Amino acid sequence: MGKSEEFPELSDTNWLCDFAFAVDIFSHMNELNVKLQGKDQFAHDMYTNVRAFKSKLVLFSRQMSNKSFAHFPTLAVQKEAARNAKKYCKSLDDLHREFCRRFCDFEKIDKSLQLVSCPLSQDPESAPQELQLELIDLQSDSVSKEKFKSLKLNDFYASLNETAFPNLRRTAQKMLVLFGSTYVCGLPGGPEAPPAYVSSGLLLSDVAPGGSGSKT
Repeated sequence: MGKSEEFPELSDTNWLCDFAFAVDIFSHMNELNVKLQGKDQFAHDMYTNVRAFKSKLVLFSRQMSNKSFAHFPTLAVQKEAARNAKKYCKSLDDLHREFCRRFCDFEKIDKSLQLVSCPLSQDPESAPQELQLELIDLQSDSVSKEKFKSLKLNDFYASLNETAFPNLRRTAQKMLVLFGSTYVCGLPGGPEAPPAYVSSGLLLSDVAPGGSGSKT
């Protein structure tokens, strides 16, 4: 029995095209997965990677609509790639919507995450009123600046004087407790779902053409 008889899909050009698309998109998702599994990451760093991936999906969809497969090398060599480009655009758009849905809670606290992650570059005037004066003091303190460069984020905030920076410490504590260094709360699967779930939790049917797409 030949391979074509044992695996009839290998003779189906449309199936091979769909498989090639899945190989390429999962390759991109695995790259994101590796970034999210980095040790001692703050939630803002993780969300930055997710936000970048969402932007990449927009780029992929736009290029796919123009039958450009620059970032899909496996798909690019398939004979039926151009003819199937439209349905791959839909799959990419569905995946983008799914990422937006799953990470919508991050958008609501993005400013707080940015403030805790990069307090020295924040505009005090645009910060919550209770943090404005403390931010000015922090940004004017050369010792604190050096500590921020050399210490881990949680150690830096633990080193701040409780009397001088009570609100900054409290805000940082909320963010650091809400999101652990190795797990992201709010991901599908519960508060202890690992970052790997971002890719492993999206099934082939979520991204493959003809799949279920976004779920309710």
